[in-house]
Amino acid sequence: MDRIIPPYNPCPMRRSLVSIILAVFCGAAQAQQPVQFWHAMGGALGGELDALVQRFNDAQKDFRILAEHKGSYEDVMIGALAAQRAGSGPHLVQVYEVGTAHMMAAKGSVRPLAQLLAENGERIEAKSFLPAVAGYFSDAAGQLLALPFNISTPILFYNKDAFRKAGLDPQKAPQTWYEMPKAMGALVESGVECVYTTVWPSWVQIENMSTWHNQDFATRENGLAGLDAKLIFNTHLMVRHVSMLASWERSGYFTYSGRRIEGERRFAKGECAMVTAASSSYADLRREAKFDFGVAQLPYYDDIRGAPHHSLIGGAGLWVLAGKQNAEYRGVAKFLAWLAQPEVQAEWHQRTGYVPVTWAAYELTAQKGFYKDHPGHEIAIRQLLLNRPTRESRGIRLGDFQDIRLILEEELEAVWDGKVAPKVALDRAAERGDLILRRFEREQRAGVEPAVPQRVPRAPAGVPRGAKPAQKAK
Repeated sequence: MDRIIPPYNPCPMRRSLVSIILAVFCGAAQAQQPVQFWHAMGGALGGELDALVQRFNDAQKDFRILAEHKGSYEDVMIGALAAQRAGSGPHLVQVYEVGTAHMMAAKGSVRPLAQLLAENGERIEAKSFLPAVAGYFSDAAGQLLALPFNISTPILFYNKDAFRKAGLDPQKAPQTWYEMPKAMGALVESGVECVYTTVWPSWVQIENMSTWHNQDFATRENGLAGLDAKLIFNTHLMVRHVSMLASWERSGYFTYSGRRIEGERRFAKGECAMVTAASSSYADLRREAKFDFGVAQLPYYDDIRGAPHHSLIGGAGLWVLAGKQNAEYRGVAKFLAWLAQPEVQAEWHQRTGYVPVTWAAYELTAQKGFYKDHPGHEIAIRQLLLNRPTRESRGIRLGDFQDIRLILEEELEAVWDGKVAPKVALDRAAERGDLILRRFEREQRAGVEPAVPQRVPRAPAGVPRGAKPAQKAK
């Protein structure tokens, strides 16, 4: 009779020292559950995220987070939703704030965070988060839909060396928009060619300037209270603000650098003396800038009653996608609960420039004296905490918001090029954007699951015109 040869077992259970060690190793490897996490963070911020993920992986042996950079925010959201519907999506995806309404509408594609945590014995209270943060990522009942993660707000960065050369006080940046021309004139006379620029023009100059002055961007509480919102950002204040920027561009005080972070790159190289950019830019600027720079609050109009109110958040939340096994979701819940811990949030804030999204993380950072040595890091938080959010300032949550931003940027570029008057551009942007909102509303009322967004071809942007826009998570 032929001898039966058993199949090869990579983890034999013989009672030898080698086999016991091998069994333990194989058992541990088999028990470790992988969790896929797609994100949009590159550069210095991407390095900090990788270090954070490694800390979690080293702290426990049951799960392993596999973080993968998938390109821009737009690329990550589109790619993750398409993959999820094809049955191969990640467990966790980083989605920028303008994608929030789309993710909420895609009920079949996502798992609400509050529900996921409850099912897996984890708990994160929405009230633990800063007011300007919690409401944006919660439903009408106050339940968290996603974990607020990399949250920033626009602030003013300025080149202290350039200020000194121009005879300006390097410890005092302009506080109001009306104070800007005096500083700009001095910088021009000292030989600075690019005095002031900005990143993300729609986010900084229209969305945030509306909230900063407690004015509506759209009706229905900026879209948070209903699908039938209409765009009303074409206010007297916004027309005045865009007109002022247009006049500054003609006089050489304002330089348009592009739709995304091109202005930040120019500031880091020393080309521009001032830039309004995301607070999270601090990490990259600290590494790249070869000059002394300062951080200041966003300029505001002091003739607007109640201004400044509070600025608006940007950045992204972490969303859980549907279609995975319960054992895998336990790892997702554990990772997200770990990320929300005060010590983790405090370190993330201190190393990146993102705001600490919870009260506990903010208080822990303050108790350790971090802001005494790094006062610039607290400016963004103070902006968000200046006043309690109102119905005009809780956030902007609109369907297909990424397309509305694209329209605003196109119309603003027409102003910078001298082709269209500011009021005409803002009126036209509101009218075009409303068509997008009505389409989204019809689809939602008909119960249609929103289609995966398409990558919208972008008009040439930046200086020079036609250059490929730089990208980075804000």
